[in-house]
Amino acid sequence: MTAYLSENGHLVHEAGDVPTARKILAERAIQVAVLDVNLPGEDGLSLCRTLAGGDGPAILMLTAQGDPIDRILGLELGADDYVVKPIMPRELLARVKALLRRRPAGMAVRKTSIYRFADFRLDLAARQLRAPNGAILLLTRSELAILGALLDRARQVVPREDLIALLRSDEADEMGRAVDLHISRLRRKIQDQTDRELIRTYRGVGYMLDAGVIGE
Repeated sequence: MTAYLSENGHLVHEAGDVPTARKILAERAIQVAVLDVNLPGEDGLSLCRTLAGGDGPAILMLTAQGDPIDRILGLELGADDYVVKPIMPRELLARVKALLRRRPAGMAVRKTSIYRFADFRLDLAARQLRAPNGAILLLTRSELAILGALLDRARQVVPREDLIALLRSDEADEMGRAVDLHISRLRRKIQDQTDRELIRTYRGVGYMLDAGVIGE
């Protein structure tokens, strides 16, 4: 995989375990991390969880585990894509390119990166959601992307298809379930801090953030 991606114009840094990967990530500006679940010692899911909580690279999980529950777990931990081995090098290259295309457009290209709504403050650049009581709520990359999309169209119903596109462009049924999971977790985190129902479900259509929004 390293050779194939390198031959096709990508600068690749290879790591055989999580400590080596962490060292590379600390020293280099990595845009996409391809993580194998079955690594010696600390596994890829653990590293995925750590990276998803910070301003890190897009994450592609690569594993021999083909169970749909394993895929949902990887996505729920913050992975942007999840593929099962064996995978053709050409498909891997296509998925890496897709992540590189989508990542800049996912959260950065906006009129603002700071939103205020219902006494919450979301700073996308800092990847922080501050609750009315001042507490910092930890959100995964997928949760941040979905909340940003809802804030961009506050008090409008955002189709599920649009939220699915933030995660991946194929396997719509599976990604639809992942979106529902992300929404459920996001709603629970927000509802623990307020009495208002801020994220509303429109069955068969999509979701809406029911609050006025001010951008900074």
